[in-house]
Amino acid sequence: MPLTSRLKADQTPDQKTGLKNDSQQRNELMNRPFNFSAGPAVLPQAVLERASAEMSDYAGSGMSVMEMSHRGKEFIKIAEEAEADFRELLAIPTNYKVLFLQGGAMLQFSAIPLNLCSDGAEVDYLTTGYWSDRAVTEAKRHCRVSLVASGEADKFTTIPRCSQWQLNDKAAYFHYCANETIHGVEFPDIPDVGAVPLVCDMSSTILSRPVDVSKFGLIYAGAQKNIGPAGLTVVIVRDDLLDRARPNIPYLLNYKILADNASMANTPPTYAWYIAGLVFKWVKEQGGLSAMAKLNQRKSQMLYKAIDESGFYKNPVEHNCRSWMNVPFTAPDERLEKLFLEEAKKAGLLTLAGHRSVGGMRASLYNAMPVEGVTKLTEFMADFARRNR
Repeated sequence: MPLTSRLKADQTPDQKTGLKNDSQQRNELMNRPFNFSAGPAVLPQAVLERASAEMSDYAGSGMSVMEMSHRGKEFIKIAEEAEADFRELLAIPTNYKVLFLQGGAMLQFSAIPLNLCSDGAEVDYLTTGYWSDRAVTEAKRHCRVSLVASGEADKFTTIPRCSQWQLNDKAAYFHYCANETIHGVEFPDIPDVGAVPLVCDMSSTILSRPVDVSKFGLIYAGAQKNIGPAGLTVVIVRDDLLDRARPNIPYLLNYKILADNASMANTPPTYAWYIAGLVFKWVKEQGGLSAMAKLNQRKSQMLYKAIDESGFYKNPVEHNCRSWMNVPFTAPDERLEKLFLEEAKKAGLLTLAGHRSVGGMRASLYNAMPVEGVTKLTEFMADFARRNR
């Protein structure tokens, strides 16, 4: 059954599913606050509606998904459908495993070196912001990290030019972050590092556009941005990398063990996995990743246009690497930024504060943020600037 209602405009909501028709959903959308949080982030309204309808009784099972055994036939079906839809959306080749794990993307900062290189091996890392820098700090506990390049000297407002990178063709892998959620820096394309396995933190960009998975050795992503609730992490790993784990790696960090057990070496985050499955179906109904890319590019262009033409707000990131997903911006001074956040909240524009490490404001425009939300934000920004010049 589709997530979005197919009822006519003059019909009432289906009492069994709780889903509403398009007209009712649009009315509710315009009255509901818009959540610009960087994560946990906004979820599609249709997903929330379906989860609400199925909360106490999933598909006539008499159980909530939260109450089900992960070994039971009901949840096994949920898990298998979610993986199949995810694979379809990203066109994941058959020689890659998909893992649904716990611990957040930060746990993978440790799991990756423990799985992909021997003790003392050299690995390449590129730092373009807060999260790739944190990944470096953790990797240094487990291997020899070669810093290929860093954007720190430019206050993480750009990506170092490839000509400046000091690559090691014998590195066990090359790690980068596709999108820096805090600084709003995003790679416009996939780096070419030769035969070295490419490892990518794709937490803030996964499912926002098509991506050629075959160019990567491993992709990982925290779910709480474009996939679903916090508590779930997705790892896509190429088969030939599954036998590199160190002998002393913790059992639940071993990708081979997790893959052999279909991500159920222990009890997985079942409810988050279920919600992720609903999100995958919703993305498919929107037209897939090509449609998501067009929508996300449109939303980000609207917001950057409002910033650049305002003469009031500023975005510090170089134009060629501005994020579609996370847009930081500032007002002329901290007093006005505080006032902006207070008034925005009253206007139904929520969680626009920038990360504590950089301040200012930040709007996250993940898949589930509708165009209406960005429109309302840009209109508020224009009005606020007019009143406070």
